[in-house]
Amino acid sequence: MKAIIPVAGAGTKLRPHTYTQPKALIPIAGKTILSFIVDQLHEAGINEFVFIVGYLGDKIQEYVKQTYPYLTTHFVFQNERHGTGHAIDLTKSIVGKDEIFISLGDTICEYDVKEVLQSQYNAIGVKKVDDPRNFGVASLDEDNFIEQVVEKPAIPKSNLALVGLYKIKDTRLLYECLQEIAAKKPNQLNSDFNLTDALQSMVEKGAKIESFRVKNWFDCGKKDTLLESNATLLKKSGGNTPETGHPYKDCIIIPPVSIAEGCKITNSIIGPHVAIGANTTIEHSIVRDSIIGSFTTLYEVVVHNSLIGSDANVKGLSRSLNIGDNTEIDFG
Repeated sequence: MKAIIPVAGAGTKLRPHTYTQPKALIPIAGKTILSFIVDQLHEAGINEFVFIVGYLGDKIQEYVKQTYPYLTTHFVFQNERHGTGHAIDLTKSIVGKDEIFISLGDTICEYDVKEVLQSQYNAIGVKKVDDPRNFGVASLDEDNFIEQVVEKPAIPKSNLALVGLYKIKDTRLLYECLQEIAAKKPNQLNSDFNLTDALQSMVEKGAKIESFRVKNWFDCGKKDTLLESNATLLKKSGGNTPETGHPYKDCIIIPPVSIAEGCKITNSIIGPHVAIGANTTIEHSIVRDSIIGSFTTLYEVVVHNSLIGSDANVKGLSRSLNIGDNTEIDFG
């Protein structure tokens, strides 16, 4: 089985961070979003990955090759983005007849991965949401199989949202459906089509697609929900920095906190729910409920509910911040 991870999106809702950093490489709870996905699938037995890249794709390639040299990896460029259906269609020559597991590049979920991979059917991950109109929506029969999937319906037939996880056994049928949908578009250069369209076509052609429920679905698409997900994941993991016995001089650590290697932190209060990237320096500061990038400097600041990128320099003042990479701010 091959895993396919589309990571070609521009991540506009997380700007300014995504001007210089792919959304999939934004840190959360001590790891990148992409690492949560890859590690989860690799631990379940998948060793071959196809990454669909585009915007800042060179950074994705470099990260994957450095972090996962032991995996078999392929990179497919989606130079023109025309939806998830178009992205998956680009992988046809690499996939061949193999079964595939598709995980969208901003989808962190808790579920029984091995059980899903071992299913005899195609499968789609779903979760109940309060307002499903902004998602693909699944309708099920009494046996938990998919009756219909619709992308962002104005009047949803259910509150089961597609979370971005798809296990496909009938890969030949999937790619046939993708090709049929693409052929119907009047001008592919100006037309998008979603993976949901192909899945619905598979159902109409008689494919059996079961649903599986995810226990938790962590939203990494916007600043506020990314920080909420960071806090929740830190609580679950406990972080990597203890309240006592840590190496940071004259500091109070309030777990859960994740601090990467090479950080210099003095005379500060860190936590709770803080993730700090590698080689960051923090002095005379208070940081809570925040994500701080690598090679960043904080001096005499009070930071809360903030997302601060890498190579940033922030001095003085109390603020809720959303600061991109390579930024220097002196509040004086």
